[in-house]
Amino acid sequence: MARTCTTCRKSPPEVTLKNRAKCSATPYCSRDCQKADWKAHKKVCGQGDNSADSPAVDENLTPPKGLQQPITAPFTRLDNTTYLHDRPETDVYRLLLDAYRLRVEDDYSMDGDADEDSLYGGAPSGLNGFRRFLRLAGSRPVLLPPWWEAEKQGECERLGMDSLQFQDLRCAVEKSDIIEHYGDPRFPMQLRMLAEAVYGRGPGDRTARRCGR
Repeated sequence: MARTCTTCRKSPPEVTLKNRAKCSATPYCSRDCQKADWKAHKKVCGQGDNSADSPAVDENLTPPKGLQQPITAPFTRLDNTTYLHDRPETDVYRLLLDAYRLRVEDDYSMDGDADEDSLYGGAPSGLNGFRRFLRLAGSRPVLLPPWWEAEKQGECERLGMDSLQFQDLRCAVEKSDIIEHYGDPRFPMQLRMLAEAVYGRGPGDRTARRCGR
């Protein structure tokens, strides 16, 4: 029988299963699924009477949900141009897509600017604008991770055209949507700084910030 996530019952290749460090019998596909099952699992785990063995949740990790692998010190990594490095590929795709989508919203709401082939210009999706965003990102030294190539860009674009994904390029997004989806009120600032690193400026032609506090 194929192994499935203990909580959501999804199986590979749809998800990647991982085990708790001290319990190889109970696989999960994500930290959220592990946390959701912890109350039931600790009763049978044998380690459940030791609070130190509960799922390790680092309060400094960001974002708390929405990505496969959250990180620490995001603003330091943004300043060092390593924000997209050492992450799962799908996380990089999601970050690029949402940085672009939020920037399009910011440009429109702050300046009234909208490309003709953007959602705000009447296009059915933001795919063409996102492709320009990726080309510009690729021109910035070391901004994209070392594994990035044309094939990966195609995968990223396909994720953005998946109507089941939050990052759907056919849908507009606002700051409040980002906060709700990722569970971090400071996450929009991370995405805005990433977009500024790509464009070299903020909305309204402001020079890109080196620190987004």
